[in-house]
Formats: sequence, structure tokens, C-alpha cells
Amino acid sequence: MNTESKPYFTRRHLCQALTATLIASATSSIANGATVEPKNWIDAHSHVWHPDTNRYPISSNFKKEAMQPASFTAEELLAHCQPAGVQRVVLIQMSFYESDHRYMSEVMQRYPKTFSGVSLIDWNRKPLQREVKRHKRAGMRGFRMHSRGDAQGWPTDRNVQQLWKLANDQDLAICPLINPEDIPAVDALCKKFPNTKVVVDHFARIGVSGKIEKDRLDQLCRLAEHRNTHVKTSAFYALGDKQTPYLDLLPMIQRMVAAFGSDRLMWASDCPYQVQTPHNYQSSIDLIEKHANFLSETDKTAILRGTAERVFFA
Repeated sequence: MNTESKPYFTRRHLCQALTATLIASATSSIANGATVEPKNWIDAHSHVWHPDTNRYPISSNFKKEAMQPASFTAEELLAHCQPAGVQRVVLIQMSFYESDHRYMSEVMQRYPKTFSGVSLIDWNRKPLQREVKRHKRAGMRGFRMHSRGDAQGWPTDRNVQQLWKLANDQDLAICPLINPEDIPAVDALCKKFPNTKVVVDHFARIGVSGKIEKDRLDQLCRLAEHRNTHVKTSAFYALGDKQTPYLDLLPMIQRMVAAFGSDRLMWASDCPYQVQTPHNYQSSIDLIEKHANFLSETDKTAILRGTAERVFFA
């Protein structure tokens, strides 16, 4: 056991040193002899995990084969982020860790100014108020709600209602990962809890079928009536044509801007999936930064930094 621990310790610290060097170089890079200042963009949605499942065990509900790629550590994520001008990231707890937030919490503690976090919480666990406060003390800024075919029951579920109320009381966000048919359930909860911050993941997965359904997009846009509701313009690799440079998604983004305004939209990559071949990190950020010509520079700054900064880092 001792013979295994020393090499691991050395590799881990070498990775940290490499990352520190990358961060330092990103603050003032040289291109064609000119100093390029970092853009300080924020990736509002990425996942990390560690290949050592003895140290960071996954849930018994998952098999190790579910970890694809086998490794996607914080250092591996930052190697994609920094060349694109992304200096901060909102980490989303990975499903196969379920309620064990050990690795994500360690990453947040190791890089306190770089990472924020959204956790998974069991809203049926009592006492829920204590659980919510425990997650907040750990530095979490929101709770992810997975829809597994049960979202239609959320508006009448007393525990879900309590979670939404407690999130507002503790200034935390609710982040629903939903399918298009679940939008009315979120709408109903937004009506009941208008002061709760809500951040809908990945356009509510509109377009995952390959088609952008107009009626579903209309429903999503109607969520803009709730002033504390936000949408992540994210996971481009999984929507519409699913091909770079993702230009087919521009009309949907334009609809989002018209409905919500840029100050309630936030860009995110959904790494590591965005960086799996044939996709890459830069093409995701380029869709907003270079191809969305209908956006002003102020709009781009809001989507690429300002909204996520206000919700997850302020």
C-alpha cells in the first residue's frame, strides 16, 4: 500500500504544478508579438471525475464502464478551457457519483477562485433543511434536478416544493435537467416559487432528436415570464444537426435572446462530452463569440461571463 501511494502523490502534484503554469501563462499569452489578455469567460456547465474509483468510489447503481472517458480530471478540463479564454467553470456533480461529492468538493477547495459547484441532493431525505444548509456550507451554489420520467409529478410533490422554497431562502439555484415534455412542470413550479433562481440545462434538450420543435421552443420561451428563470445555451454537440460549427442552432439562440435577454442566458460546454471526437471545445465557444452575428459585444459578454458570474460566483 505504501509503495503505491508515493508515485500517485507525485503524479498528482505534478498535475497541479502543470495546471498552475497553464493558468499563469493564460493571463498574458503572446500571439504574434502582442500580449493577449484573458477574456475571463465562464463555462457554466462541465463535469469532472477521477479514474481512481477506490479513492473516489462511484455509486453501486453504475458500472465503471459508464465512466467514458475513463478519466476527466479538473486538470484535464482546464487544459481545454484556458486556450479558449475560459478562466472559471461551474462544476455539475456527475451522475455516477450520486450523493458522494468528495472529488468535486476537493477540486473546488483546491482551486477556490476557479470552480463553483452544483450538487445532487435527495429531496426525499429528512430533514431536508439541514441537507440544503450542509450543501451550501460545502460551497455549492445550486441543486441539479434530474428528470427520469417523473418531472410531471414535481409540482405536487411536497418535498420538491420544500426544496424550491429552501433554495430561495438560502440563495441557491435550482438547475433542472429536463426533456422538452417536462417544461410545463418547471413552469408550474416557477409560478409557485417566483423568487427561486432557476437555470434550465441545455435548452431543455430541445433539438436532441435532431429537430427543433417550434411548439417546445415556444414553451421554453414562455418561461421568460418568470424573471428569475435562466437558460443554458449549451451542449451544442448533442442538438440539431450535431455537427460543427453548429450554425443550425443560431435561430434557437436568437429566439432565446429575444425572449430572455442575454442577461438571463449563459453559455456552457457540457464537457467532457463537448470534447469527444469529432467535437472540440473551441467550436462550442465560437458559436457564441464568432458566429452569432446578431449578438452585440455586450450580449456576448453577458452570455459568456456575466450571467453565470452573477448566479454562480457572486
